[in-house]
Amino acid sequence: MIETELWWLAPGILALIIGLICPATGSLLITQRRILLANLMAHSVLPGLVLALALELDPTIGGLISGLLGALLAERLNQGFQGREEGAMNTVLAGFTALGVLLVPLLQARVDLETVLFGDPLAASGTDLIRTGIAAGALVLLLINFYSDLVFLGVDPEGAIAAKRPVTRIRFITIVATALVVISAITAVGIVLVIGLLCAPVLVHLEHSLSLRQLMVRSAVTGLLLCSGGMVVAIWADLPPGPIIGVLCMVVLSLKQLVGRRNR
Repeated sequence: MIETELWWLAPGILALIIGLICPATGSLLITQRRILLANLMAHSVLPGLVLALALELDPTIGGLISGLLGALLAERLNQGFQGREEGAMNTVLAGFTALGVLLVPLLQARVDLETVLFGDPLAASGTDLIRTGIAAGALVLLLINFYSDLVFLGVDPEGAIAAKRPVTRIRFITIVATALVVISAITAVGIVLVIGLLCAPVLVHLEHSLSLRQLMVRSAVTGLLLCSGGMVVAIWADLPPGPIIGVLCMVVLSLKQLVGRRNR
């Protein structure tokens, strides 16, 4: 009886944590002008997830490896296509997504692509909470150990390189932390909609935040409200939470733009 009444507890906790860590991670990527990398990684996890499920392995490991491979391939291609990096990254994004879709029939994997693409937090389990906790821990460790360098990279990446800061190492650790956050968010919003949660709360506060710390806190609070609001509407209207959260992200960003124009 108690378990029946508390069925919403795990999904609720998952949505709240995802609402916090996605915008916080997005703050780092947007200030470093590397948000496209997050979109690429969100789609690059698909082949690893499908392969891991087909082999009856932990999909988290498969998705993490696949996401990292996609990011590293994109970084490699960017070196040969300088000035045209977006084209190279979008090509990798499309290629990994296509590979993931092709692996489903080839491996005869039992994968619910709709859930993977658009999420289903109402099906969250203890494993999902552990995965999300690991992602949150990785983000916190990144901030504790490299906060000043992350600020430096966001303000002046060339200056950070000239100052001989460990830029390559910090970017790689950021990629790993981003991959963990993206994988943890798949259950909540899916690989297609996660980019909205990474971007919208950050863009709402970007112009009026005086520091990276302030931007991350404000964005995280907004993300928390979006996810909790999306969950409430989903339960009330009996609709999938992921798409609702995605729509709310677009609505909030549009309202921000409308209010900004009126105040000019």
